[in-house]
Amino acid sequence: MKDGILTWAEVDLDAIAWNVRAVLQQVGERVQVMAIVKANGYGHGAIPVAKAALAAGATMLGVHRIQEGIELRKAGVDAPILILGYTPPDGAELIVRWRLTPSLGNVESGTAINAAAQAAGVQVPVHVKIDTGMSRYGVMPADALDFFRWLANQPGLTLQGMFTHFATADSANTIHAHKQLQRFTEVRSTLVSAGFIIPMTHAAASAAIMSMPDSYFDMVRPGICMYGLDPSSEFANTFEIHPAMTIKSRICRLQVLPVGAEVSYGRLWKAERPTKAALVPVGYGDGWRRNLTNRGSVLIRGQRAPMIGRVCMDQFVVDATDIPDAALHDEVVLVGSQGKERIPMEEVSRWAETINYETATSLLPRVARFYLRGGQVVDETILAG
Repeated sequence: MKDGILTWAEVDLDAIAWNVRAVLQQVGERVQVMAIVKANGYGHGAIPVAKAALAAGATMLGVHRIQEGIELRKAGVDAPILILGYTPPDGAELIVRWRLTPSLGNVESGTAINAAAQAAGVQVPVHVKIDTGMSRYGVMPADALDFFRWLANQPGLTLQGMFTHFATADSANTIHAHKQLQRFTEVRSTLVSAGFIIPMTHAAASAAIMSMPDSYFDMVRPGICMYGLDPSSEFANTFEIHPAMTIKSRICRLQVLPVGAEVSYGRLWKAERPTKAALVPVGYGDGWRRNLTNRGSVLIRGQRAPMIGRVCMDQFVVDATDIPDAALHDEVVLVGSQGKERIPMEEVSRWAETINYETATSLLPRVARFYLRGGQVVDETILAG
């Protein structure tokens, strides 16, 4: 039990390191690993995860926004950091000041970053994103050659890499993903034939690392699999990964409800037998989704206890009738293992009709994070909430 803490997550940094090394073994020693730590490290905590991933062999970090990169720099992380998303022109000075690597997808942002770099007397490394079929961000294949020619005339910018992202790599049917890969390869070949030197080419995120070895190029970008979560519901993992996060709480009230008693807002659950109800202080204010009302379960003393009634902002109720020795302050596991039982993040996500990415990244800051190595707490993040 954590003193004074009702609900917390334990993040196993040894699992993060294992998963990075598993990716390295999968892709081979000539392929680099960019550890993706956007969205607060998929809810796990960007700073501790980034440091663990770099120590395990990752050489670069990926985030989505400038402020995520600045957070890492302020924490003393010195590795290259790629901003995977859009950098607005008014963010150019921040890119230069914090030594971040932008992804370019248009001339406007590139022009502003070039000007800021020249004003500071530095050159900024950049990666160009090619939109091969996601239709989100990036340079269209037909425009790539002209864009790279423009880039070559910007003295404050240095071409470090080019990349794309697959729309359906998590599908058992990889036809569309391979069409994207073909488009990307054709663009790269055109650029190389035109004389461009591209030090880093990358395309594969977690699902493609599992299923598309022809997409590895010079670097891969593990995200969800680095956290030990499955990148696809349509095919099995092709190498072993270890889940890094366990979410825990504790029973803060026990009462026996009489037959006919109703639970929580909306009276959506009624006791059909005398029911030992356990109150768990977790709710949608922590990121535990409201649509888990009357569905799913938690672990108490190594047994599953079903959730009953509506999930509230700060708490929900479970039926512990079939766990006769359940007691006040008992540990409750929402995600992870207890005894011989386990509730994986993927199962919770199915109950919530979403994906493990959203379940993990929805975990809000007031859920304390404790970081473990060798089973012992080595760091913690506890915020008032």
